[in-house]
Amino acid sequence: MAATPGKTIQNVLFSQCYPRNKQLDNPNLRNCCAPSLRNLQPLKGRKLAWAGMSAVQLRSIAKYQTSHVKRANVHCHAAECASALSSSEKVNFSKLQNGSDIRGVAVPGVEGEPVSLTEPVTEAIAAAFASWLSDRKKSDTPSRLRVSIGHDSRISAETLQDAVSRGLASAGVDVFQYGLASTPAMFNSTVTEDEEFFCPVDGAIMITASHLPYNRNGFKFFTKDGGLGKADIKDILERAANRYTESKQPAALFVQKVEYMKVYTSDLVKAVRRAAGNIEKPLDGFRIVVDAGNGAGGFFAAKVLEPLGAITTGSQFLEPDGLFPNHIPNPEDKTAMEAITQAVLQNKADLGIIFDTDVDRSAAVDSNGREFNRNRLIALMSAIVLEEHPGTIIVTDSVTSDGLTTFIEKKLGGKHHRFKRGYKNVIDEAIRLNSVGEESHLAIETSGHGALKENRWLDDGAYLMVKLLNKLASARASKPGSGSQVLTDLVEGLEEPAVAVELRLKIDQNHADLKGGSVREYGEAVLKHLENVASSNPVLQKAPVNYEGIRVSGHGGWFLFRLSLHDPVLPLNVEAPSNEDAVKLGLVVLVAVKEFSALDTSALDKFVHTA
Repeated sequence: MAATPGKTIQNVLFSQCYPRNKQLDNPNLRNCCAPSLRNLQPLKGRKLAWAGMSAVQLRSIAKYQTSHVKRANVHCHAAECASALSSSEKVNFSKLQNGSDIRGVAVPGVEGEPVSLTEPVTEAIAAAFASWLSDRKKSDTPSRLRVSIGHDSRISAETLQDAVSRGLASAGVDVFQYGLASTPAMFNSTVTEDEEFFCPVDGAIMITASHLPYNRNGFKFFTKDGGLGKADIKDILERAANRYTESKQPAALFVQKVEYMKVYTSDLVKAVRRAAGNIEKPLDGFRIVVDAGNGAGGFFAAKVLEPLGAITTGSQFLEPDGLFPNHIPNPEDKTAMEAITQAVLQNKADLGIIFDTDVDRSAAVDSNGREFNRNRLIALMSAIVLEEHPGTIIVTDSVTSDGLTTFIEKKLGGKHHRFKRGYKNVIDEAIRLNSVGEESHLAIETSGHGALKENRWLDDGAYLMVKLLNKLASARASKPGSGSQVLTDLVEGLEEPAVAVELRLKIDQNHADLKGGSVREYGEAVLKHLENVASSNPVLQKAPVNYEGIRVSGHGGWFLFRLSLHDPVLPLNVEAPSNEDAVKLGLVVLVAVKEFSALDTSALDKFVHTA
């Protein structure tokens, strides 16, 4: 495969490690990829994202930070290469599943968190994805499969990228490394039609663990049909478990390093220009600050906003840093939102934009420091989408407020379809509604995951912000000097609760009260009992349509009690017009669940006595 000047950074040939023998006379079989984390700054003088790190943790991080290993042609024995490490030890691959993602511990040093995402495990998962992909592509792809790999800023990213490359190669797949990338860009590489960048690829892997701490990492997988679902991940992990115990055959590996992010960012710029009537710099003079949280979203300032004419002075934490030294890159995090709000006010900006680590989530702040996240972001996006598609259905997760329903249906004239937690659940439900003739153009979760029908149902934090930029640009044309007020005006009338809390009640999996049953069975028993109690209370009203847990209105507010998607936890969301009303709702739940002794109600106890 020929390299294209200006598009391919580097062609790399390497193989899984061989014992030194005559096979190595073949130059294509003489290279061994040494796992590494290259081009990372030393640890000295840098702040840490989580307080209380031990000396062991610091030594572990320093190992990754200072391990500068260049790719080179080397000879090595099988025992010296990660791909040839013994895989006789048992690995519970199923525990790596996190809904429709894979997540694990990739960096040692945190007490009680042994490394589960090792290089051999990673190779097995990558090979399993190739196998899964091959089974689904046999009928329409006679040539070799292409898979792209990208990663966020985590300190384990490049080590895992190399391991993924080896795993894919062992299955006969052509590998394209994008380096630092966003999750949405990885999906886009499966639908982009551009042979100069070797697109479209058949599958894509994003190495990320979203906003989790520095020692975690994981994988998201894509095909042209979108992100994989839970059943697909389960299938891949089962294949990986089988492959892990098999003897490994050496395989030559051909890797292309491709600057695909140029394609992705160019498409975002074109989208804003197109919406503004093909004006070259529709954001000329706008002051917009970006907070990337030291994740992968730093590109947005220089590669998207500045070509559109925006002034990005005051943007912060754009440099990738896998220790996340300034704040957790999470639009739901209070400290993160305070950071972008301060940046907006200090720089007298028209708008602030903040991304999570891998840029599939985002939030914004207007010129007065008012946040557009959670329910307010959903309200804003609903207003924009309903202007374009009157009457359409807005699909959200289960914890959205009653005030949001009123806003969407009474103020905007749309329909609010409140579904389950989990961004993939929300997106899949919107797709299902369209398939049965019920028009939906927006699926969005309170976490900041938002997907639009016009964007192939991809939860793309950057594209959500492009929709806001489009609104700014079009408003300027009709009313110069309006700034971000046009966005603020769009959510006028949204009723917001005075009190909104989420409490997480953990189930003790080892408690005798479970009597050998599962956490899910126990949790469902708790919910059923609460439902019976609430049904007999004339002050309370159970939601007539509800897809998850039990949702009850009363005392001017509501609560939702449900089972966590992944953890042995029952989250309780309460919204009310006052602390007093919130406590009344909390007491309803507390009294009902007190008899379930395996349930830790301490957080709820504290809330009702101190709120």
